[in-house]
Amino acid sequence: MSSHWPTADQQPVATPAEIEFARRWRVMPKVVFSSTTSMVDWNTRLVTGDAVTEIARLEAEDGGPMDIGGATLAAVAMRDGLIDEYTIVTHPVLVGGGTPFFAALDNWVNLTLVETGTFPDGVVLTRYETRR
Repeated sequence: MSSHWPTADQQPVATPAEIEFARRWRVMPKVVFSSTTSMVDWNTRLVTGDAVTEIARLEAEDGGPMDIGGATLAAVAMRDGLIDEYTIVTHPVLVGGGTPFFAALDNWVNLTLVETGTFPDGVVLTRYETRR
């Protein structure tokens, strides 16, 4: 991510969606949760402590939307009930490996569909709210 998106909108082959995403992502404050990384850049700060505590603190402090990316971090936030909304972007490709996003669930997560969208390249967006 950090090697691609800072300049992705300046690439000659960048699509309009990539340009929009790169510009949005570049200015967005970011928090990296890691016990192995010691340096971050690109409008980012590093948290090496408990992710759940920091996510809850950020949510209480700001109250606005927060994007959580990465299967491991998302699983931790899901288990602790910290996710109010899921936006799932499905690309038209099948892979035979990788880290599953939803493998670590202890219980069902009931969702309500609030938005769907399709894109010309076959990508499908679905957005759900968590039913509590």
